[in-house]
Amino acid sequence: MKIDTIQNSLPTEQEIESEIERVREKARYRNALASTIRIIITAAAVAVLIATFLLSALQVQGSSMSPTLENGQIVLVFQKNELKQGELTAFYYGEKLLIKRCIAGPGQWVNIDEEGNVYVNDELLDEPCVTEKSPGESDIEFPYQVPENRWFMMGDNRLVSLDSRSNEIGCIAQEQILGRVAFRVWPLDKLSVM
Repeated sequence: MKIDTIQNSLPTEQEIESEIERVREKARYRNALASTIRIIITAAAVAVLIATFLLSALQVQGSSMSPTLENGQIVLVFQKNELKQGELTAFYYGEKLLIKRCIAGPGQWVNIDEEGNVYVNDELLDEPCVTEKSPGESDIEFPYQVPENRWFMMGDNRLVSLDSRSNEIGCIAQEQILGRVAFRVWPLDKLSVM
């Protein structure tokens, strides 16, 4: 009788296979979970590196860049120090980040006539993004030469923009520059390369 009892308490071949499959499934689940966690950590690290060294997201505040950029829109800024005339540029002004258009670089001469036409080195700028030209509020004397290592910036909404035409902001130093506005990402129907 003891032999019958021992044989009855031993697991069957089907139970052994079932237990082996359960252990394998548990190992596959652990491996999949560990792999997923590694992917998430890697993706988060890459996102932090990109946000720190390559791209920054900014929300537009105010109407100084209207109609190009409107209040509340979100843009991505490609971090770089070298600028080109006409580029939308993000820069630090005190505790704020501002977005304006790069008009002239170091050593160039800027002049603005009574109608609001902008000249750089005596050449009229073609500014299709400016819908209403205006000399705006200015407390500097034109023609104006941009100092070395500085950039002359203006908003597209010339009537309301506080920019390099004012001594309050003045020309922007190289170390103030965050970078070039590369993309508008919000709202989605306005998604575009800048």
